Amino acid sequence: MNLAERRKSSLAGAGAGAGGGAAAFGGAKQAVTSLRKGGRLPVYVAGVFFVLCVIVMYGEDIRSLTLEPLARGPATAGATPSTTVPGNRGRRVVVVPRRDISSSEKPAAVLHRSEQEKPKHAVTTTAQAESTPEAVVVGTPPQTTTEADAAEAAAKSRKQKKAKKKKQRAAKKTVVLPSALSVPETCDLSKGRWVFDNASYPLYREEECEFLTSQVTCMKNGRRDDTYQKWRWQPKDCTMPRFDAKLFMERLRGKRMMFVGDSLNRNQWESMVCLAQAASPPGKKYVSWEGQRIVYHAWTFNATIEFYWAPFLVESNSDDPKIHSIQHRIIKADAIGSHAEHWRGVDYLVFNTYIWWMNTLNMKVMRPGGQSWEEHDEVVRIEAYRKVLTTWANWVNDNVDPARTSVFFMSMSPLHISPQVWGNPDGIRCAKETMPLLKWHGPLWLGMDWDMFHEAKNVSRKESPRVPITFLDITTMSERRKDGHTSVYTIRQGKVLGPEEQADPGTYADCIHWCLPGVPDIWNLMIYTRIMSRPAVQVE
Repeated sequence: MNLAERRKSSLAGAGAGAGGGAAAFGGAKQAVTSLRKGGRLPVYVAGVFFVLCVIVMYGEDIRSLTLEPLARGPATAGATPSTTVPGNRGRRVVVVPRRDISSSEKPAAVLHRSEQEKPKHAVTTTAQAESTPEAVVVGTPPQTTTEADAAEAAAKSRKQKKAKKKKQRAAKKTVVLPSALSVPETCDLSKGRWVFDNASYPLYREEECEFLTSQVTCMKNGRRDDTYQKWRWQPKDCTMPRFDAKLFMERLRGKRMMFVGDSLNRNQWESMVCLAQAASPPGKKYVSWEGQRIVYHAWTFNATIEFYWAPFLVESNSDDPKIHSIQHRIIKADAIGSHAEHWRGVDYLVFNTYIWWMNTLNMKVMRPGGQSWEEHDEVVRIEAYRKVLTTWANWVNDNVDPARTSVFFMSMSPLHISPQVWGNPDGIRCAKETMPLLKWHGPLWLGMDWDMFHEAKNVSRKESPRVPITFLDITTMSERRKDGHTSVYTIRQGKVLGPEEQADPGTYADCIHWCLPGVPDIWNLMIYTRIMSRPAVQVE
């Protein structure tokens, strides 16, 4: 049998196998057998392989030749319009009108392998898909497969880096920064002397601080000498630095400072506001009154310096900041909660209480469980003072976070109402005193209750073992400053004293409060020195 006859025979066998079902299997088997016998199986396999290669190699060309004329043809009625998307290198976009999708038709959510792989616009795209037509990109940009893969890999890498940076920013950690000053805690700032310094004092000008009240603006109210503004306190064993408003407000950035107590602590609050306000530009600072609080806001630093009215620290019948001239003052020695709620979360707490205790030898203390102020007992002053300070210190110990909040207690501010004590028998209270006591040796007997002083010092150190309380002795240094009081250059019942009242210092001289600038600036300089000499704790 020649070659042509063999080929016909094999093709006939294959045709019969294709049309005969089960019988065809036998025919195909016979065909293969005949090919094997004839030795022509490799030729058949090679032909099939050749056809497949042609289809694979030229498939893209065949499809482009087939589909391209359809894409270029004119739009027919009802056809979907197409548009070109700017910035996509001439891609054609087919806009598919939106239709409502039932819950059964909604596609399943795509699960990303990690948060870093989620596209940034995923949420935006989802929201837009509900209100705008979906955009389907037809065609591909003029890039090779290798370039597209490289671009995709680069974009993914950028997303991963940005996501990593975001995670790093979100992570908060506590950072302890070095102290700005180096005055040791062992240095007793209360021991020293007053030094005249008209080169660097006062630390601010009366007319430059818009937040001073008429009670303390002695020059504006008629005082003619300003020497009282120019005295610097020099500690014996170290040096207190000059107040740096910018440095202090940077430490106070994002924080709260609060003075709690009586009008002398408000006097000190005014001083601190005037010291610190120089760091804030005009229009970025103001004062607000909020119940028992007065708040200085420093917008630039997101910080506040506040005063809270609580003359006994605990609850009393004198807690109204506007109406507190009550003859019979009564306290709740074990009740502090209604006040203390306003102290939570404050970063620097400065307490005082003294002058309101000095009207009588005994204190009226409300009985435990009493329902009205009439239900009270007379208690020896020092015992009531001890009980109140213990209540306060226990609250500090139980409620203050020592890692965040610094607590200070200011000692007693002295009164100068007996000029014969400092060698001026012809004087009238503190009126017309223009100089401090510079060469005085030994204690001054100005009527201070030193038992209360020592009680405050002991309670501050012993009754709050978990939270350190810094007791600042301002009494000794202030005793020598008979010249610094507001005297007759102040207000009475909301009005500045007139000439007739100023001529009667025996009746009208205020020898309790202090002119500003003045002595309270030095008290605040002590606080500043302690705060800035300690490491700063910040949360980043």
